[in-house]
Amino acid sequence: MADQTHVLFVEDDDVIREATQLALERDGFVVTAMPDGLSGLEAFRADRPDIALLDVMVPGLDGVSLCRRIRDESTVPVIMLSARADSIDVVLGLEAGADDYVTKPFDGAVLVARIRAVLRRFGHAGGGDRAESDASAAGGVLTFGDLEVDTEGMEVRRAGQPVALTPTEMRLLLEFSSAPGTVLSRDKLLERVWDYGWGGDTRVVDVHVQRLRTKIGQDRIETVRGFGYKLKA
Repeated sequence: MADQTHVLFVEDDDVIREATQLALERDGFVVTAMPDGLSGLEAFRADRPDIALLDVMVPGLDGVSLCRRIRDESTVPVIMLSARADSIDVVLGLEAGADDYVTKPFDGAVLVARIRAVLRRFGHAGGGDRAESDASAAGGVLTFGDLEVDTEGMEVRRAGQPVALTPTEMRLLLEFSSAPGTVLSRDKLLERVWDYGWGGDTRVVDVHVQRLRTKIGQDRIETVRGFGYKLKA
């Protein structure tokens, strides 16, 4: 269903922007390409795309700030693009609410694969069936202390108050809540939540776990050094 998927692409390099737009359009995506963060924000508000690709270093409003603005208004998936794999770039983008990141220069086929992996998690491009089946398997409302996870209604409450999670954070919590007390490795979480059929950067998992902790309680997810994380039953 890529031909029905609208991509917002914000990149200030003319060559990269035009080449990437053409590559994505050849794969059937509808692309709105913008050269700076401010025009990207305007396009996001006007078009409400299915996914946003944001370069970190764009003028006017940098990619990290743009991601924060988007996340304030929407849970639409966001992939950050960076010319470097430096920790600061990666962590800042993920902490701002991005769901994944890709380091430039990137292969067009790899970028398309990452986009489709994210969209599957969010119920696009044929991914909805898996999300529904996972929820049904978990069944009902699960309770962990003051935390309630409604795996059918996809709602979370803490001490009776609703907790707003992005779809990626929700899928991460569903993985933990389906096996409370069981240690899940970073690699396993990358495979199950991020749909990586290849090696990925485990910093993506670490930052998302930290973001999830701030919403459901810092002590609810325990770090098991050298192995991964587990949800306290």
